[in-house]
Amino acid sequence: MAQILIVDDDHQLRQSFERLLSAEGYTVRTASTGEAGVEMVRERLPDLVVMDVRMPGLSGLEAFAAMREIEPRLPVIIMTAHGTTETAIEATRMGAFDYVLKPFDIPDILKLIEKGLSAGRFMRSKVEMDAPAEGGEGEAIVGGGPAMQEVYKAIGRAAPTDATVLIRGESGTGKELVARAVYQYSSRAGKPFLVINCVAIPETLLESELFGYERGAFTGASGRKVGKIEQANRGTVFLDEIGDMPVSIQAKLLRLLQEKHVERLGGAGPIPVDVRIIAATNRDLEQAVAKGAFREDLYYRLKVVTMTLPPLRERREDIPLLARHFLCRFSREAGVPDPGLTPQALVFLTGHDWPGNVRELANVLQKTLIFNRGGPIAADDLQQAAGAAPPPAVSGTAGAVAGAGGDGSAQEFLRRFVRGELVAARDDEGAFESLMDRFGAVVIAEALAMTSGNRTRAARLLGLSRPTLLARIEKYGLKIETSVTSQLGATEFDGPGR
Repeated sequence: MAQILIVDDDHQLRQSFERLLSAEGYTVRTASTGEAGVEMVRERLPDLVVMDVRMPGLSGLEAFAAMREIEPRLPVIIMTAHGTTETAIEATRMGAFDYVLKPFDIPDILKLIEKGLSAGRFMRSKVEMDAPAEGGEGEAIVGGGPAMQEVYKAIGRAAPTDATVLIRGESGTGKELVARAVYQYSSRAGKPFLVINCVAIPETLLESELFGYERGAFTGASGRKVGKIEQANRGTVFLDEIGDMPVSIQAKLLRLLQEKHVERLGGAGPIPVDVRIIAATNRDLEQAVAKGAFREDLYYRLKVVTMTLPPLRERREDIPLLARHFLCRFSREAGVPDPGLTPQALVFLTGHDWPGNVRELANVLQKTLIFNRGGPIAADDLQQAAGAAPPPAVSGTAGAVAGAGGDGSAQEFLRRFVRGELVAARDDEGAFESLMDRFGAVVIAEALAMTSGNRTRAARLLGLSRPTLLARIEKYGLKIETSVTSQLGATEFDGPGR
């Protein structure tokens, strides 16, 4: 649960923030002065700070500078009245995440807070390299084959330098993780790390997002805006999907790389900045240069260090390690035992081409784990999740129950389910009750899915009273989706607590 610190001398505003953010599921602490806010950051680092500019004693700008000394990567949102906008802009130039004008709309501030929290998690989350199958606390770059060993070497050699890095590879190969690893092992690791997706931001906004603008630079520019590159001074900027950057903006990026300064739109002159650029693309840049869609001089400026990530089909020896890593991670996150994989499942995994690469592999394993109800994951489970084979006419628990007395599918399902649960129980005294709860949760979840989440119809289908069904739903911690997304409908649930 994210922890947010509110620093403002207005008691009513602090209370309002506390009620609002607590209702959103955040843990909230408050401070009435800049001095108290700095001390609270020093005692226990929050995930994000929202702070006023004008306060008695230590001002918001001075408090921000002190907080930045404690943790440069701490996202801080500055609140300001119109009369103190310039001070807030100065804080943004110093590295504050953003500023918001009072009074503000609740949806806007909540959206900004979520963006700040996401940026903070991105900067501080650890990336492990060649992690063991049992996983660790952070995300990991997994693989022990020759191709990945070359990637590890390149990270190790490039990270300590300030050289520009170009990361190439198909979608889903892990370019963002490699960029974070380069940052993590660099001398700038304690400084800001900002991410700009050159595709996600419309072309009309990308230039101002990167380089900022001055008041009156264009219609609607009512004040100055500090760009992300200037905001990341002394840190690192990751330009994702740079192959899709408009040619009109490429010239300004080239100037940054050559001359180490930026110019805001409508600005009077250059502003010195010290940032390291890491870029990534899945495009064929050589072809783009030949077609005039990408500047040749920028291409050579970017590829000082080039890392090419191999697609998964070219490093099949790493697939079993990746599969075990993801199963362990997803099982831990879901709070369920790791079911493991059958030998036939491993054969399917290593033989599949995975056009979506590591991202697709992770997606298929997570989907399979959600619908796995016991025993090791089989090849046909993976084939169905990957869309590599036509699904059976009726799938999941409902299909197994429907097949009772026919082809033996119900008995086989129950056998796999019980075996998996008994292995996971490991001689616990409550194994029988736990097994009954698990099976009950599966049956009720399927009934809810078949009735699109209608409790009354599900109770009638199961032969239960509605109050009994509601009590079981609460006991098992089932989450119900009423939208239908497949033949039988879709029902999300966490499964019972043990």
